[in-house]
Amino acid sequence: MKNDVEGISYAEVINDDRNNVWHHLVQHRPFEESGPMVVVEGEGMRIRDAKGKEYLDATSGGLWTVNIGYGRESMARAVHDQLLKMCYFANTAGNVPGALFAEKLIEKMPGMGRVYFSNSGSEANEKAYKMVRQIGALNSDGVKHKIIFRDRDYHGTTIAALSSTGQFERRNQYGPFVPGFVEFPNCCCYRCPFGKEYGSCNIECAHALEDTILREGPDTVGAVVLEPITAGGGVIPPVPEYFPIISEICRKYDVLLHIDEVVCGLGRTGKWFGHHHYDCKPDIVTMAKGVASGYAAISCTVTTEAVFEKFKADPSDRMHYFRDVSTFGGCTSGPAAALENIRIIEQENLLQNVNDMGVYLMERLHELKDKHEVIGDVRGKGLFVGMELVKDRQTKEPVDESVSMRVAADCASQGVLIGRTNRSFREFNNTLALSPALIAAKDDLDEVVAALDTAFTGLS
Repeated sequence: MKNDVEGISYAEVINDDRNNVWHHLVQHRPFEESGPMVVVEGEGMRIRDAKGKEYLDATSGGLWTVNIGYGRESMARAVHDQLLKMCYFANTAGNVPGALFAEKLIEKMPGMGRVYFSNSGSEANEKAYKMVRQIGALNSDGVKHKIIFRDRDYHGTTIAALSSTGQFERRNQYGPFVPGFVEFPNCCCYRCPFGKEYGSCNIECAHALEDTILREGPDTVGAVVLEPITAGGGVIPPVPEYFPIISEICRKYDVLLHIDEVVCGLGRTGKWFGHHHYDCKPDIVTMAKGVASGYAAISCTVTTEAVFEKFKADPSDRMHYFRDVSTFGGCTSGPAAALENIRIIEQENLLQNVNDMGVYLMERLHELKDKHEVIGDVRGKGLFVGMELVKDRQTKEPVDESVSMRVAADCASQGVLIGRTNRSFREFNNTLALSPALIAAKDDLDEVVAALDTAFTGLS
């Protein structure tokens, strides 16, 4: 491994970073002595830092993004070749990779019709919220404007996206929030908010949506936004009956169904999109992260043709169109990378690998659960799995966040990077998250499980 780049030592890079860069989601005080981790190269599922340490990355880039793994030459070449031809023009005009990718994407999404490009998951959700609000303004003088979101779901970092996020510590200190966002209960069977057990319940978590709509007034509710599987809120998959009930309620009250696929989209769960596991026909789908696997910035707000048509009217009505712009929605690198990303997933049959390795990973984690009492629940779908840690399996009392931090740190010291809920809730920052790249093999997963086994043993 090289110890410098372009004549600059990595030690100097670490020092420059420590003195000048404001990092995401971290307290910088510890950097004053040790400096931050600086990642310098990656290949497959492995990365190396500036100090020469190698890690197996079971987080797909720390934020469930690098779905096809690191060091893909064809991805770099696709971006390189496109940028030489045409790098950027505002998306008031079209471009070749944008048109080709939109067609390819719609092929994967039966029932959907239009793709609006931007550059992050937060922005994709903001676009969706603006569409809902404008439809309400055009058709009901703004009365039908409210957006219902779910407790424990996360939809982004902007103020409106945080207004629709059901995580107290993510929101804390950033209010006041945008009015018109309304919360309803989560669908976590392990910690049922209704005190029920699956099999003997009436899927109250889904029917709670109707209760919320009726309480707010059906004429005021424009949309509900949901993650198909709650991600950063604890990796919470719904039961099979959940989304059919949600969909029926939305149709009953003329409420748009917005599915946030920013994490689950593009193969993470073993299908192209998380909602494809369920009987669900959304009106709006948002996505980012795995769309180009981190090789370029791109996000999409995808709508049905029926939603798109609501913004077409008599041209003499100068306000009756979606008056929105995303500067970097006009970058061609994003759709160029996204096209190659889909080609790789298809050619290498990665969806099948996700399903096969997902079953294997779940089996191995249940073996850990049988061995370590601290693991209260193992849940997920495909290569998207959470382990909830508890002090006592009978009471389900959650461990303190410091425990999950300790496990993650122990794994990192062994050269394995895992994720966890991070300062999101008052007491439920106790779920470890695994999201290895879609290319993961059994040997990779065995290495992850071995590191977790050692870390859990160290808690005793």
